[in-house]
Amino acid sequence: MGSVQFADEARRIAETFVEARRESRGLPDYPGDVPAALDDAYAVQDHAIAFDGRRIGGWKVGRINPPRDGVDRLAGPIFSDTIVDAREGLEMPIFGAGFGAAEAEFLLRLGATPPAGKTRFTEEEAADLIDAVHVGIEIASSPFPGINEHGPTVTISDYGNNNGLVIGPEIKDWRSAGINAWPVTLDINGARIGAATAETMLDGPVGAVRFLLELMAARGIVLEAGQWVSSGAVTGVHPVKPGDEVACRFGAGLEVECAIIAS
Repeated sequence: MGSVQFADEARRIAETFVEARRESRGLPDYPGDVPAALDDAYAVQDHAIAFDGRRIGGWKVGRINPPRDGVDRLAGPIFSDTIVDAREGLEMPIFGAGFGAAEAEFLLRLGATPPAGKTRFTEEEAADLIDAVHVGIEIASSPFPGINEHGPTVTISDYGNNNGLVIGPEIKDWRSAGINAWPVTLDINGARIGAATAETMLDGPVGAVRFLLELMAARGIVLEAGQWVSSGAVTGVHPVKPGDEVACRFGAGLEVECAIIAS
């Protein structure tokens, strides 16, 4: 994927982002020519994943609003060493000189590898590949503070703006729990910042999995059993800074919390 003419630039951008992440260093400007198309942006992401070398434990899905070329979602890798179980006193890092946000999300775990060669999925087929659903928090952060201000190709090019995932409690009997209608809230330092339901999220959390299955098939990336899919922000993308306390509540009593620190 990606244009031949953009290949060298994609590699340079990718390596600059990965090195800045490794060094917890900010990038005041975008490190190259902004990818013109979604395929170019995913080419940067592919180079970054290869150069980074860490194991991928999941994928974040986010919304493109308004849609770009008919596409209304994007995806980025979540590395295994940034996926943690919720616990008291948990601290999650953001890039202090970059962008940082917290998002309340449904987290869906794949129970099987998708069928080889299958490129289109129904929502029911996507649901059949899910073996657990939890509540959680996505930590969105990038060394580039303007990552969300320049469109989806910039966001895609730096891991979809992901820097971690907090796995909260499991939703029992998730298929019959009506999770799309659950009230979801996000508080920062005790103040209510966001409130919504997953009914506002296009076709919902399972729809995010369906999108990812088709995108990865097109990219030639094999999804693995045990990987997580972070569904997209239910209440919005809420900026945070080091020292902030984030608390998310889902439905009738499921909660997940973390503190924000600088990496």
